[in-house]
Amino acid sequence: MMNKDPQEKSVRTLRVGEQVRHVLSKILQRGDVHDETLAKHMVSITEVRMSPDLRHATVFVKPLLGRDEEAVLKALRTNTAYLQREVAHRIQNKYAAKLKFLADESFDEGSHIDQLLRRPEVARDLGDAGED
Repeated sequence: MMNKDPQEKSVRTLRVGEQVRHVLSKILQRGDVHDETLAKHMVSITEVRMSPDLRHATVFVKPLLGRDEEAVLKALRTNTAYLQREVAHRIQNKYAAKLKFLADESFDEGSHIDQLLRRPEVARDLGDAGED
């Protein structure tokens, strides 16, 4: 078989990543993981990035209101084997992807940028830029 188009591969990695995100979200939403920390927190799976060979999945998570982020990450990492088995069972892929959980910092970065843009000296400079 000939090598596939790189564009097709990237679409596939995005599609599989979205499937993994959906499955993990459902598992956490239904409380299938028997973990006290996860039972007490609503956790959003914001994004899943798959490696090109689909063997590794980086899962970005954010607890509701950003509370107890470290405890939630620890609980997810403790339950990684169970979650990997469940994902592998529900997504019929050639390989069971190894899951790696990370905090999604994009919300924090966006909030920080917003705060910077609202600073008086920045707002003044931005106002001057439009007067040329």
